[in-house]
Formats: sequence, C-alpha cells, structure tokens
Amino acid sequence: MSIRVSEAGFDPGAEANAFIAAARDAGAAVTFTGLVRSPPDATVETLTLECYPELAVAQIDKAIEQASARFGLLKAAVIHRYGTLLPGEPIVQVMTLAAHRAAAFAAAEFLMDYLKTDAPFWKKEAAGGGERWVESREADEAARRRWTTGSD
Repeated sequence: MSIRVSEAGFDPGAEANAFIAAARDAGAAVTFTGLVRSPPDATVETLTLECYPELAVAQIDKAIEQASARFGLLKAAVIHRYGTLLPGEPIVQVMTLAAHRAAAFAAAEFLMDYLKTDAPFWKKEAAGGGERWVESREADEAARRRWTTGSD
C-alpha cells in the first residue's frame, strides 16, 4: 500500500503504469484521477489545498486498511496534492488492484468518498478577485454514508 501527500505535481499516466507493472495476481486495476475544475458559473483561478501532511497520511492509511479488509485488495495507492493548483491539474489519484473488477471499483469509490468528506484537507477557491472555503456537499456526505449503512 502506498500513500503520497505532497505539493509536487504528478503524471497520472506514469503513476498508473508504475502501479500496475507488477500486478500478476490481479484481475482488475482501477484508477481514478481528480482534477481541479473551473465550472462555467464560477471561474476558478486557483484552488489552494491546506493540510497537515503527517495526519493526512495516517488517516488515509486507516482508510486504505479498511478498504483492503472490506474488499480484499491486493494493492492500493493514494496520491494527494496540497498547495496552490490551477484548473486542469491533478489533485488526487486513487488506484486499486483486486482479483475482480467489482472489488477494485468499490474500493476506489470507498476511498474517494472518504477523501471527499473525512480526509484532513481544506480547500479554498480563488475566483473573480475573491476567495471562498469549499465545504463538503450533501451529495458527497450521502455517498460516504452508504458505506456505513450497509447499502453498498
């Protein structure tokens, strides 16, 4: 299992290729890459993510342990950036390997739902000369709850 929390950018394709290079026992590899977006109704100039890296790594490690136990993962990796990013840049990459696709997809969703709601990252958007802190959306909270209510 691998976790990297860093200000440095990353190449999603290279990361995915390296992740699956030794995947001899896996039947499925799932990769999700989240990007900074700038929706038409709120032109985002920058997205600044703040975090305490050591705490973030420890908490993401716990989430990966839960996903591994729950879905029988063979391998998982999370890369998460912090600092100031521009639209189109990758923020996060979640990669999972499992014997079968359903487990790999479910584990990747589980990890992303955790990252969107519970991981210790705080987002601030700069747009149109102003800044605002981004709060978790109800849709993200609902997605996270499905893993605790047994509806997965």
